[in-house]
Amino acid sequence: MGAPKTDTAFPWIGLLTLAGAIFVSVTSEFLPTGLLPEMAEGLDVSQSRIGLLVSVFAGTVVLSAAPLTSLTRRLPRKPLIVIVLVAFAISNFIGAIAPSYEIVLASRVLGGLAHGLFWAVVGAYPGHLVQNGQLARAVAITAAGGSAAFVLGVPAGTALGHLLGWRLAFTIVGVVILLLAVLVIRFLPPVEHRQPVLTGEIPVPLRKDPTAFGVVLVCTITLVMMIGHNLYYTYIVPFFTTINGFPDDAVSLLLLVYGLAGAVGLLLVGLVGGRFPRLGLFSSAAFIVVAVLVMGLLPHAPVVVVIALVVWGAAFGGAPALLQTRVLQLASPQLRDVSAAFVTTSFNIGIGGGALIGSLMLDGWGLHTLPFADVVITLGAILLIAVSDRVIRRRFTTVS
Repeated sequence: MGAPKTDTAFPWIGLLTLAGAIFVSVTSEFLPTGLLPEMAEGLDVSQSRIGLLVSVFAGTVVLSAAPLTSLTRRLPRKPLIVIVLVAFAISNFIGAIAPSYEIVLASRVLGGLAHGLFWAVVGAYPGHLVQNGQLARAVAITAAGGSAAFVLGVPAGTALGHLLGWRLAFTIVGVVILLLAVLVIRFLPPVEHRQPVLTGEIPVPLRKDPTAFGVVLVCTITLVMMIGHNLYYTYIVPFFTTINGFPDDAVSLLLLVYGLAGAVGLLLVGLVGGRFPRLGLFSSAAFIVVAVLVMGLLPHAPVVVVIALVVWGAAFGGAPALLQTRVLQLASPQLRDVSAAFVTTSFNIGIGGGALIGSLMLDGWGLHTLPFADVVITLGAILLIAVSDRVIRRRFTTVS
């Protein structure tokens, strides 16, 4: 068994190893988006069918994360991470040598199965590794792997694909995932995730766990915030060029600015999120509303739009870590892994649902309506945060 959570030493190396594993998994998840034309040509299918690979991946995560987490809840966490990473690497290797689109599709299903379980286990791992007061910093470190994947990993994977071919890009990503599995074996401390049952105590079923209500509330907030964000962000590139009037060659720089601002927001969560978790989540949602509203009201003021983009990126960049921290603080030890799976499911439903709602609005009312819809939905999330915080304080003070 690894070092107990009462140890004073903060597990930097273990958490950075988890961040590296998240980095390669997220890079692999979104790699088809950067290599869409090349994959379509190589497999002799339309680009829309390659885009469907991302949807199938996300749908598999939604359907499988919670059931697989429940089925594996008795297995030790560290070996399970290694197994899942190996499965993830295999899915990349299968995709790299696949002779047909159908085999690539099957490889993405395997990747989605691995990814959903991976996020459930890795998402809960900091809760088993550190004290509650250190959770925000620990979660921010691991979440940095996902942010780095968007800023560096996906662009680097795309560049590799353009230079060496998409099949070799998938192969290289698979090899890197295996290397991260070796690092997990070497550097990640094992944890005891199972709550020991006291003599004469009857184990409580997960559905009757007293902390489950608070977990559901935070997952609901997560779902609402992600729907609002993704109905706009999914179509941010055409918004930049069509509504804001930015030239096409400025889009990459704007997205980089957004990604770097998100990294700053994540850093702020790591620094102060543990001291003010509730205020941090409320402030994050409030700044999102202000920034997106400004982008909707003043679309033809480029300097103002860029400033608002920075605020939006910083505010949203810290939101997922704050939500994950809140869930881990609320959930009992026996519910932490399952709660992380439900958070993962909420994120993926929000991503897909937001993109779908945005596409319907785009066809029905136009691009210019999307930021205002984001504002309205995020205001709903703020209301949920306020209401749920009161309920959680009243019913689960001893837990949180």
